[in-house]
Amino acid sequence: MSLPFIAADPCVHCGFCLPTCASYRVLATEMDSPRGRIHALKAIDAGELVLDATVAKHFDSCLGCFACVTACPAGVRYDQLIETMRPRLNAPELRNPAQRAFRRLIFALLPYPQRLRALLAPLRAYAGTPLQALARRCGLTRLFGPQVAAMEKLLPPLPAQSFRDDWPVLVPAVGPRRHRVGLVLGCVQRVFEPGVNAAAIRVLAANGIEVVIPPDQGCCGAMTHHQGELDQTRELASALVSSFEAVIGPGRPAGPEPLDAVLVAASGCGHTMKSYGEILSSRHPLLGTVADIQEFLDAVGLSDSFQAELQPLPHDDGTPASAERPVQLAYHDACHQLHGQGLAAQPRRLLGRIPHVRIREATEAGVCCGSAGIYNLVQPEEAAELGRIKAADLSGTGAQLAVSANIGCTLQIRQAMEAQQRPLPVLHPIELLDRSWQGGLQTGTGLGGDEPRDVTPGREAESA
Repeated sequence: MSLPFIAADPCVHCGFCLPTCASYRVLATEMDSPRGRIHALKAIDAGELVLDATVAKHFDSCLGCFACVTACPAGVRYDQLIETMRPRLNAPELRNPAQRAFRRLIFALLPYPQRLRALLAPLRAYAGTPLQALARRCGLTRLFGPQVAAMEKLLPPLPAQSFRDDWPVLVPAVGPRRHRVGLVLGCVQRVFEPGVNAAAIRVLAANGIEVVIPPDQGCCGAMTHHQGELDQTRELASALVSSFEAVIGPGRPAGPEPLDAVLVAASGCGHTMKSYGEILSSRHPLLGTVADIQEFLDAVGLSDSFQAELQPLPHDDGTPASAERPVQLAYHDACHQLHGQGLAAQPRRLLGRIPHVRIREATEAGVCCGSAGIYNLVQPEEAAELGRIKAADLSGTGAQLAVSANIGCTLQIRQAMEAQQRPLPVLHPIELLDRSWQGGLQTGTGLGGDEPRDVTPGREAESA
C-alpha cells in the first residue's frame, strides 16, 4: 500500500475542510477541495484514474496552505499528501509549453537575488511612480499576458537598499550578549522589503543578541520546495547551509562559536527550513534550531532595557497611542506560520509588548490570502479573488494597520488593499517593534512612513 493511500485513508469526507479551503472558496467544485483531491489520489493509487492534464489542474489549484490539516477532525495529513503529489505534477505532459516556460523563468529568477536585482535595476524609475499607475490604468501591463501582469502588480517601489547586501558578517550585541543567532535574509524579501531585515538586525542586537549574516547566502529553497522541484530545492538548501559553514569556525569571520538558532523573518522560508533534515537527508548541527524571529524573541523574551525603551506608536493624526486610544492592528496569519508551524500566540504576545496596542482579529484569519508561494503568479485570477477577500476582511476589522510576517502575503495584501474603500498599510511585526523601540513618534515616520534611521551597531546610518 502506498504512502498517499495510507495517509488519505482516515478521511471520512465529513466536509469540515471545505470552509477553510481557499481553492474551494473561489472555485466551488468538489475536485478543487481537499476531500475531492483525496478521492482522486485514492483512485489514482488504485489504478482507477489516470493522472492526466485535466486531473492535474485540480491539484495545481491547491494553494498548499494546510488550513484543511488544522481543520480536519480525523487527523488526515493532507500536507503530506500534496507534498508527495507536487513532483508528479511537474511531468512535462501535464502542463502546456507556455506554463512550463513561465515556471522555468520563475525558478531561474526569483530564488537568485542577484539575477532578480539585475532584472529590476532598470525598473527603479518605474516602480512606485505615476508611470506605473498610468500603465496599470491604461491596461498596458495586461498586454504581456495574465502571468506577467500578475508579477507587475506585486512590484513595489525599489529603494537603493534593495540592490545591496552590505551587512557585516557579525553584528555584535548591544550590552551583555544573551544569544548568538544566524539570520536568513531571504531571496525576495531582501529585494522587495529590505527594511524588514534592517529592523530585524536592529531589534536583535538591541536585545543582546549577536547576529551572524553570511554575505554569500542565497535562497532557502522554499519557493521550489512548495512546487515539488526537489533537485533545485536540495541544491539551494545545501548552498545556504554551506554559506553559514563558510563564516563560522576557527579563524573564520564570524568566529568559532556555534549558533543558538538560525532565524527567519519570512514564515514560508521558516516552514521549509524546519524540514531541512528531511530535504537534505541529514542533520546539520551548525545551524542549531531554525525559528521564526517572532517565535524566538517570544521564547527568550525581550531584554529589560529594550522593553523599557519601547514607546507608543503614533496614530494617523500624529498623536501617540494611549490606553484610552490604542493603535489597533489587524494581524494576518500567514498559512505557513499558522498551519505549517503552529505559530499563532507568539506573534500576538510580541506585538502586545508595544505600549497601547490592540489586536483586532480578522473574521477568517485562517483562510489563505492567495499568495501561496508562486500561486498568485501561476493562478492569478483565483489568487486575485482571495486577495480581495483577505483585504476586505482585514480592512473590516476597523484596525489602522495590517500586520504580515511573510513577504509573499505582504505584497499580495498590499496590492489587494488598493481596491478597498479603506486601504490599510501593511508592515512586518518586527518593523513595528523596531519603530516603537526607536521612540515611536520620535522617528518622525508614522505608521506607514519612510524607513527609520539605521542604528545597527557597527554600521553607519544610511538612507534607504
